[in-house]
Amino acid sequence: MSTYAIGDIQGCDREFAALLEKINFGGDDELWIAGDLINRGPDSLGVLRRIYGMSDQCRIVLGNHDLHFLAILFGGHSPNRADTLDELLAADDVEELGHWLRRQPLLHVSVEKRHALVHAGIPPMWSYNQALDYAAEVERVMQGNGELGYVEFFRQMYGNKPACWSPELHGMDRLRVITNFFTRMRLLDDSQQMDFSHKGSLDDAPESLRPWYRIAIERQPSKILFGHWAALEGYTGIANAIALDTGCVWGRTLTAYCLETGDLISQPAL
Repeated sequence: MSTYAIGDIQGCDREFAALLEKINFGGDDELWIAGDLINRGPDSLGVLRRIYGMSDQCRIVLGNHDLHFLAILFGGHSPNRADTLDELLAADDVEELGHWLRRQPLLHVSVEKRHALVHAGIPPMWSYNQALDYAAEVERVMQGNGELGYVEFFRQMYGNKPACWSPELHGMDRLRVITNFFTRMRLLDDSQQMDFSHKGSLDDAPESLRPWYRIAIERQPSKILFGHWAALEGYTGIANAIALDTGCVWGRTLTAYCLETGDLISQPAL
């Protein structure tokens, strides 16, 4: 049995299928997917149906593009010009897929806490237990078990504020900042406030900002597997921060990381 973690698929179903064949993914194996299953690529519907069909072997965390789709489907928002979600939104099974997707978590931590899976990252001011608790607050709402309904959550989800954490936050401000930390975070300033403007490489980043994984990540007890930041090209320089988004949708590769061996297997964009 092997466990493979894959970064942002973003609707690249041909490459996803080819990568599964390349790693010889079998019935005893497990797949971890670091969010952004859909959007920007050519076949979001195919990707979502494929993963839904093998969901008993998958651990999924939600990314910002997955949440964007849910905000369109349930929250009444309109697609963006760059979205490639038309076929998915018009599919007969879109409601079934959407309800399944909104029940997926923001954070997954293995039982022995050796690996954690998240889309963007885990902010350094939170312990693992805190991160799991805060993720669960949002998950309960998305799954229809919170004080705020999931429809209302997706209506109000968008926004950059607040950009820093305070345990005193409540209501939608609290839910939004937790969601943004897990699904949109890249760079933090000295006060650990998120910067949403820079999406490029670290070479071009403002000197006043640092990537989240370089701030006190040594105290984290496990390897953090994350996607979201294609400009890193799979490299962080830190052994327990594993960047999985290698830019398949931008014509580069889709990469699988074997948790047991640390091996990387890549499938070039087709």
